[in-house]
Amino acid sequence: MADQAHFIEQAMEYMPSLYSAAMRMTRNPADAEDLVQETYLKAYRAFGSFQEGTNLKAWLYRILTNSYINIYRAKMRSPEIDDLEDVEDFYLYHRLRQDKDLFGKSAEDEALDLFTDDEVKEALESLPEHFRIPVILADVEGFSYKEIADIMETPVGTIMSRLHRGRKALQKALSQYGLEKGLLVAEPG
Repeated sequence: MADQAHFIEQAMEYMPSLYSAAMRMTRNPADAEDLVQETYLKAYRAFGSFQEGTNLKAWLYRILTNSYINIYRAKMRSPEIDDLEDVEDFYLYHRLRQDKDLFGKSAEDEALDLFTDDEVKEALESLPEHFRIPVILADVEGFSYKEIADIMETPVGTIMSRLHRGRKALQKALSQYGLEKGLLVAEPG
């Protein structure tokens, strides 16, 4: 019973951020809720093996990510048709913005103001799975390379490579829109 109370006391504060990450992974509120529920169930069952003093948030994200990957692989073996109407709005650029009232707008903020949530969401969702998850964990959730490597059980070098390639793909996906809005100048050639 003490373990149960200790688990609840420590782990429940991470539920909102785990749900946000699950939404970005699953793109569906019901699936995100199921994923978070499965994560907490697995974490509760394995809490006895959690080493006190280590990063609980990273441990929970590892369970979330592994659970998602297992579900994703299972779905790939038996593909379903996704209902695009279930996709909830994604507010990536709001999370990336600094407090503009205190510091004024940065160049990045001004550029992001010209993009709508839909363009950013579509660009992020167009990334292949193995690039999208590291980009979400690094650029949205704020995990370090090492933490992402631990969460995904992947070497740090691979994470760095996937982040670089994922960010480049995201940049490429948004570049056409940037050209149309006058944020970028087409290179001669």
